Amino acid sequence: MASNRIGRINEEIQRELSDLLRSLKDPRIRGLVSIIRVDTTPDLHYAKVYVSVLNKQDTRDVMRGLRSAGGYLRRELGRALSLRHTPELLFQEDDSIDQGAHILQILNEIEKKEAGTDHD
Repeated sequence: MASNRIGRINEEIQRELSDLLRSLKDPRIRGLVSIIRVDTTPDLHYAKVYVSVLNKQDTRDVMRGLRSAGGYLRRELGRALSLRHTPELLFQEDDSIDQGAHILQILNEIEKKEAGTDHD
């Protein structure tokens, strides 16, 4: 029962943060920035926010900008959600999209090699 509640809270935090990112005026937060996933602790004190940045050269600046805006985002999140305690936001870079693309590339290479050996 509690895990279902945490799941709903995670989805709501992800949705609200995605909306709030558009309102940030920090020049370090540029390009396509996506909130991939949110993991909240059961006591709602911390929320780990996984962020993906399209342009990998901007990742370090974007993460610094998000950490800098963490207080503002937490305050706005507290206003939008009716929770007893608004979790502290911990931003973490998410590279799962890159890992998925790498696995797809490897699979395509294997498929090409197998197709090449079938003709021999």
